[in-house]
Amino acid sequence: MLEHGGRLRKAAQQYGIPLAEWLDLSTGISPWPWALPSVPAASWMRLPEDSDGLEAAARRYYGAEKLLALPGSQAAIQLLPRLRRPGKVGVISPCYAEHAESWRAAGHILREVSDQEVPHHLERFDVLVVVNPNNPTGKRIEAGVLLEWHARLQERGGWLVVDEAFMDCTPEHSLAPSCASRPGLIVLRSFGKFFGLAGARLGFAFAEPRLLESLAKLLGPWAVNGPTRWVAQTVLGEFQEQIQRRRDLHEASRHLAGMLGEHGFAPQGGTALFQWVVSMRAHALRDHLARQGILVRLFETPGSLRFGLPPDEKGWERLEHGLRTFNQMESLR
Repeated sequence: MLEHGGRLRKAAQQYGIPLAEWLDLSTGISPWPWALPSVPAASWMRLPEDSDGLEAAARRYYGAEKLLALPGSQAAIQLLPRLRRPGKVGVISPCYAEHAESWRAAGHILREVSDQEVPHHLERFDVLVVVNPNNPTGKRIEAGVLLEWHARLQERGGWLVVDEAFMDCTPEHSLAPSCASRPGLIVLRSFGKFFGLAGARLGFAFAEPRLLESLAKLLGPWAVNGPTRWVAQTVLGEFQEQIQRRRDLHEASRHLAGMLGEHGFAPQGGTALFQWVVSMRAHALRDHLARQGILVRLFETPGSLRFGLPPDEKGWERLEHGLRTFNQMESLR
């Protein structure tokens, strides 16, 4: 299993700090969970049905007609490589590591490239995978560039897979509405990050109908549970609340970037849900914060940290204290 953010119990055991005393900034998930509607008993008692309103709500929210509900976008990440014969796959890296792992595990020849290297290598790829905006760098590639890459791939029957897990705060840049009429263009979206409901395990795939049908067969029936379907169709329709939440997340992320910069850790990138810091001191800072019960996400290549958003004023104060005491400690060495 690959390392991911959110392994709070593991950190609690390693550092000997009770679970309830941690500030978890490791996941890039909204720290403010959505107000949940009551779930009717029938959602627990009956098998899920596709005509319950979830897909209709998702079409309105994402502005796309052709979609497939998933038990988290991770399900599509693992299954898409099984829908093609083994070939040559490019993944723009660094990014969410499950993409490369899934294509490699399915027997494909994988090459990790930077976005600047894509034009040089594109003719060699059968599939190109892009996380947009990227995790952990936060970099976003313009839609026109992505569609140009898609057109070149599609001429040879190739695919462009775009993971938009962190796109909800900038929906105007999404390619999801473009998918229905473009064979070989596949977009993935995550429900849990923006809405702060990662435990719901819900995502969506957007692609031409034939590909979605093949993916649905691999998923099998009742892939998304009834209570999740009920909750999601409600919150996907709360458009005014979504507008305010985007504003709040953007403001909090700017505040986080400013705080990090004030303590000598100016971010090299980020989104409304996290900031990314490249530093030779990444390991030391991660360990220092963890000893104070603050968990951030460490990346090895390049050595860097991803900081999620604190949920409240106490959380902001704890993070500021952790950054300040780290610099004080370093100055004494």
